[in-house]
Amino acid sequence: MPGAELGGKRLDFVQLIVSGLANGCVYGLIALGFVMIYKATEAVNFAQGDFMMLGAFFCLGFTNADFMGLNFWLAVPLAMIFMGILGYVFDWGVLRHMSGQSQTSIVILTIAVGFILRFVAGTVWSHEPVSLETPFAGVNLDFGGVVLGVNELLIIVVTIILTVALFVFFSRTKLGIAMQAASQNQLAAYYMGVPVKRIQSLVWALSGVVAAVAGILFASKGAIDPSSGLLGIKAFAAAAIGGFGSLPGALVGGLIIGLIEPLAARFAPDGFAGVARIAPYAILIIVLIFRPGGLFSQTQKKKV
Repeated sequence: MPGAELGGKRLDFVQLIVSGLANGCVYGLIALGFVMIYKATEAVNFAQGDFMMLGAFFCLGFTNADFMGLNFWLAVPLAMIFMGILGYVFDWGVLRHMSGQSQTSIVILTIAVGFILRFVAGTVWSHEPVSLETPFAGVNLDFGGVVLGVNELLIIVVTIILTVALFVFFSRTKLGIAMQAASQNQLAAYYMGVPVKRIQSLVWALSGVVAAVAGILFASKGAIDPSSGLLGIKAFAAAAIGGFGSLPGALVGGLIIGLIEPLAARFAPDGFAGVARIAPYAILIIVLIFRPGGLFSQTQKKKV
């Protein structure tokens, strides 16, 4: 019947949108790491996606019965702590020694670190896709015929909560305001008594924690392998679409990419099934042509 067929298409469309939003939230969380580091240091961390992947594998390792066999809810904060420490140590032990070097050198360094992290993850956990066992795996909710996975809904809810928490942190707390001051004018912040180098290390630690959350959420939705770190490329596009100076823009950029992928795959003409792979970058090109600073650009003029 035409009515039943139309109703079925609407339900499929809603499920498609929810799935796209869940993927977009993961892209957005990785993009948040890009933006936080860029705002604090004006550097681009192309290993952010690999931090995400490593955070997921840490959680998987902690829950593995052959290793620690921890409860999932204990493994999650432990993985976040480990990734926070890794981010802090990376800035403190590596990037501080590159002070004064060009941003190009730092970009190349982070790309190399990404390759190393993928190799290490493959050596320790293998290169085959593995699944993270979660208490809500395979659990679905039925909303009037629309069957939605709890994992997808949880990704959306956690992303909203984390984004609001980061906004409050940066705008209301003393440490968050110090981070913003250090990002806007490092010299002035230093003269005002702000420990700029320590603040930058804390930003890297915070980006590691956010990456771990993104990785755990991504792994809860499907299998993960070392090459999953390459999702950082899409997250970089999301950050560029939203604007590298804006945390909300990073999330919006991630949602745009997350939605455009399934929609392009679903409604692409016959023979153009691969258009979903290039659709995010096509959107990026269009945005950069008409709004080079991104949708939520926060261009600041610096006095020399």
